[in-house]
Amino acid sequence: MAGYELLIKPSALKELESVDSRRVRRSLVVDIRSLADNPRPSGSRKLAGGDRYRLRRGAYRVVYSVDDASRTVVVFKIGHWRDVCR
Repeated sequence: MAGYELLIKPSALKELESVDSRRVRRSLVVDIRSLADNPRPSGSRKLAGGDRYRLRRGAYRVVYSVDDASRTVVVFKIGHWRDVCR
């Protein structure tokens, strides 16, 4: 049983579906699902100015927040680094 509830915003789901490479999309899905067990895996980074984190997968980034009180992980944005880091 996963320790955290995983929520994905509809806009982030659309961004995930728009990833061209099937292989990259699958690896992103695996990484996102693993956030339910470990919301702060090695390689994730806390972003400045809030409670959001960034997870890297090649040229793609996943931006999410962790709420330890309600034990939820909310995925906000998924995309190529040049689109996400703006």
